[in-house]
Amino acid sequence: MLQQAYGEDCLSHTQCYEWYQCFKSGRTSIKDDPKSRRLSSSTGNDHIEKVRSVIRENRRLTIRKVSVEVGICKSSCNTILTTKFVPRLLTEEQKQNHVSVSQELLDRSNTDENFLKNVITGNWVFPNFKQNFTQTRCSSRSFIL
Repeated sequence: MLQQAYGEDCLSHTQCYEWYQCFKSGRTSIKDDPKSRRLSSSTGNDHIEKVRSVIRENRRLTIRKVSVEVGICKSSCNTILTTKFVPRLLTEEQKQNHVSVSQELLDRSNTDENFLKNVITGNWVFPNFKQNFTQTRCSSRSFIL
């Protein structure tokens, strides 16, 4: 009823009830409580350096253990590791292997028009996996590749 009379400048029924409860429980000020400052981003440069130093000390730590040591959540730690850190850990041979495999797949897709219909993607790429898997059981990784 107040909003009909005063429009948007008036508190809603819910807001009035919340203020009533606050004053009933002992509040004396009508000013808003001070807001806490926004915390710095967990993927900032200082956290990246902390993650880097923890990883240099022990490269076998899990993401959970690294995040606990640095004091950030697992998702932020994962973001730091996958976007800022892991590509730099690849050796030149691994980088070259990625390039050659990608080039081979590109060449095959350009020469065989049905190639992409037979590829299942994920963390690995398995050409012709659909056909082979339905016909026989996989006994080793070399069967797939």
